Amino acid sequence: MAQKLDKTVLVIDDEAIVRMTLARMLEIAGYRVLQAANGREGLQVFARERVDLVICDIIMPEKEGIETIGAIRCKNRTVKIIAMSGGGHVGSGGFLEMAARLGADHTLAKPFGREELKSALSAV
Repeated sequence: MAQKLDKTVLVIDDEAIVRMTLARMLEIAGYRVLQAANGREGLQVFARERVDLVICDIIMPEKEGIETIGAIRCKNRTVKIIAMSGGGHVGSGGFLEMAARLGADHTLAKPFGREELKSALSAV
């Protein structure tokens, strides 16, 4: 994944370890990474920064991912969005399908590895 890219990625996830792990993998790949702990914070960052890609968790406090993806899509039709979810106790499938219908360009079921992330980045 180590190629130099001039792109900014916003990672929105309420789990700090997930945010930090994703940020590290993306930084190694050459991306500039911004982080937010929930949808409300993510929308604030999105409003003030130039973002090329959003990687957004679905199940979060404050403002959940489906609502966040919809709000981002209303503000910017062209930004790329990857939705991710472990689905909590009910599995990730339904949440990810809904995210795709509401504007996510790609989805990732947690847990995922470096190769799955690399494939998602290539897809968008």
